[in-house]
Amino acid sequence: MTSGDRRKTAPGLSPAGSHRGAKIGLVCLLVAGAVAAWRWRVLLDPISLTAVLAGYPATPIGFLGVHIVASLLFIPRMPLAIVAGLLFGALWGIVWATCGSVAGAVAGFLLARYVKAGMIYPGRLRLIGAQVEQGGWRGVTILRLIPLVPHSLANYGLGLTRLPLGAYAFGSLLGQLPMTIAYVNLGAAGESLMLGRAGWITPTLIGSGMLALSLLIPPIVRRQFSAAALSGPG
Repeated sequence: MTSGDRRKTAPGLSPAGSHRGAKIGLVCLLVAGAVAAWRWRVLLDPISLTAVLAGYPATPIGFLGVHIVASLLFIPRMPLAIVAGLLFGALWGIVWATCGSVAGAVAGFLLARYVKAGMIYPGRLRLIGAQVEQGGWRGVTILRLIPLVPHSLANYGLGLTRLPLGAYAFGSLLGQLPMTIAYVNLGAAGESLMLGRAGWITPTLIGSGMLALSLLIPPIVRRQFSAAALSGPG
């Protein structure tokens, strides 16, 4: 047997083994990052994040980077939307928070698809995942409108379906927008209050109104899913 044959037959050097090892290593890295983020979550409050990001010249780019990493590590979107309001104000805060939430959603979706494509959840989750998949961007929008569904969990979960990326990204954009508008406006109002500036009433009203609207959405959304999806076998 030649040295070339030995290299081809060595289990540790096979392409399939290397590919599988890369996936396992990536999952382990994400788990470690999520544990670290939970361990030091006190450092991730909006005021601290705003102070850190405001010190960089390319603040929007830094904000997008933090948003993507946060989405991968199961850090909620709400503090980041507030940070966007504190950093950029109501209008630009909505723009950058929306870009960050969609970018983070796409990153988690593609990562899950890389690890295991086409896998559907067991039992009840399988039925819900199948309905979202069949509904395309509309199904993604409906699922995103449920505030109780964690952002990162939905990203990874929908990445295990066969949803097209375009439909997923568009549905995520629409479904995440109400909560984004709500928390960005509340963050912008908080910035005005902290700096003693006028003009905090309007974003407070908009943010509170959108937040109230978001809380009314789940009962409506539940009726969009079939009884089989919501009461199927666990």
